[in-house]
Amino acid sequence: MINSKNNFYFVLGLILIAAFSRLIPHYPNFTPLCSIALFGAKYFNNRYLAFLVPIVALWVSDLIINNFILPQYFDGFTLFYSGFFWQYGSFLLIALIGRKILKNLTFLKLIGISISSSLIFFIISNFGVWISSSFYSKDLVGLFACYLAAIPFYFGTLSGSVLYSIFLFGSYEILSKNLYKIYSNK
Repeated sequence: MINSKNNFYFVLGLILIAAFSRLIPHYPNFTPLCSIALFGAKYFNNRYLAFLVPIVALWVSDLIINNFILPQYFDGFTLFYSGFFWQYGSFLLIALIGRKILKNLTFLKLIGISISSSLIFFIISNFGVWISSSFYSKDLVGLFACYLAAIPFYFGTLSGSVLYSIFLFGSYEILSKNLYKIYSNK
């Protein structure tokens, strides 16, 4: 392992790389957001940073996307979009769960929590769409219709969560072991 100060910058760097990938054209919802929440929860020793850094990375990438890449969807400069708290809240919940579950990391546990995280995001964010929009009736039929309409986007969330988790956690494990070897030989 590398020392804790360098570990902070190492984890932060991997999160920023993953967050930057949101700016590259991609399949709908194929993003690293669930993975970033899990990764920060696992590798930041400070519990406040474990929640704050992934949310700030999400917010900064949202600022860029909403104001420079897709500004046509907003009236003027946008700090927060409608319903942002549903999405940000889901990532905070994912980080909380990840902090508890990922103490002893295994590959199967990582895959399981990645799948679970994408499902948590799907349920919470689409509930937010249903409750805060006028697209769907405010009854069980409307809620069901909202979730049904969101199913095509779930594939992107699921595959992004699993693949980015493998990338982030795998990169960390491989690079930290190699850096340890390099620094311990000096």
